[in-house]
Order: sequence, then C-alpha cells, then structure tokens
Amino acid sequence: MAISLYMDHHIPKAITVGLRLRGVDVVTAYEDGTDQLDDDLLLKRAHELKRTLFTQDDDLLEEAAKCQRKGVLFSGVVYGHQLRVTIGVCIQNLEIIAKNGEPEDLENQVLFLPL
Repeated sequence: MAISLYMDHHIPKAITVGLRLRGVDVVTAYEDGTDQLDDDLLLKRAHELKRTLFTQDDDLLEEAAKCQRKGVLFSGVVYGHQLRVTIGVCIQNLEIIAKNGEPEDLENQVLFLPL
C-alpha cells in the first residue's frame, strides 16, 4: 500500500500538481477545508485521514516533536525547507516516499527533504 500525502496549506501548487501527474495520491488542506486550522489540528486531521503530512512550516515540526514527546500518534510528517529544497526535488523525493514506502514506515516520524 502506497503512502498517501496531505499537503499543508503553505505548499506551492506546483508540487501538488507535479505529484498528481506522477500518480501520487494527494489531498490538500484547502481541498479538505482545513486550511485555516491550527498546526495541532492539521496534524490530527492528517492522522484521521491516514495521510502523511507534507509541510514547509517550521511550527509544524515543533508540533510533531510535541506529539512524539507526549506519545500522541500521528501519521508522519515530511518537511522540506522552502529555501533549501527546490520544487523539483520536493516532487522527486515525495514521489519516491509515496510509491516505495508503507504508511507504517512514517508513523510518528519526521522525515527531512532532500533525501
């Protein structure tokens, strides 16, 4: 089973489109109506949907770390810094993760791009 992605509302549309063109299952926070949620609720929503959250938001890293410390389950976070990872690298790396991983591989984990 492939990894399904949930895109934070800060993610450039080009990344989402690029992933969809490559057959990756992606839902955006905007499409889900959660683009105004606080980070903790966004992480919770991704978990409810059994999707790994992709973000470029440093605050979400802090939220994931809090969850790890408290033992609160989440479906994983993939982080790519806006200024250190290009859109193309994000698409390539996320495609690799989505098509070659299993959802349980990223449970309660934070993965940093580039791979």
